[in-house]
Amino acid sequence: MAKVSLGKKVSNFKIPATGDKEISLSDLKGKNVIIYFYPKDSTPGCTREGQDFRDNIRKFRARNAVILGVSRDSVKSHENFKEKQKFPFDLLSDKEEKLCAQFDVIKEKNMYGKKVMGIERSTFLIDDSGVLRQEWRKLKVDGHVDEVLEALKAL
Repeated sequence: MAKVSLGKKVSNFKIPATGDKEISLSDLKGKNVIIYFYPKDSTPGCTREGQDFRDNIRKFRARNAVILGVSRDSVKSHENFKEKQKFPFDLLSDKEEKLCAQFDVIKEKNMYGKKVMGIERSTFLIDDSGVLRQEWRKLKVDGHVDEVLEALKAL
């Protein structure tokens, strides 16, 4: 599958999600799509990031946007995380790292002095015709959702 690049159409994908669904990009045609990749369910930074998207959901919906969170956790783990945090959007389970590879978010990280491969916190904005308009890589959680909203408004 082709890696994403700014200004180009994003190749379709189909991936298991919460709510006993499979979500594909083609099903979301006509909507702006925000896909955010995060390392792990129920960890402090990932929880705060999801809460920020949750707390601003009305602003995103007003701009015809769908939010999707992605990690390598299982759908069952996602269901628990989503329910506990009352996320009004789906979480996608990318255990096989296909979507992670497409968006090139698996990077070498340092965990307690050990080198490991993991998801680099990243967000992507795809417009209503399926074109990648913006990407944020190696991002910090604080203020990030506001940046995404500003980019969405600029479309």
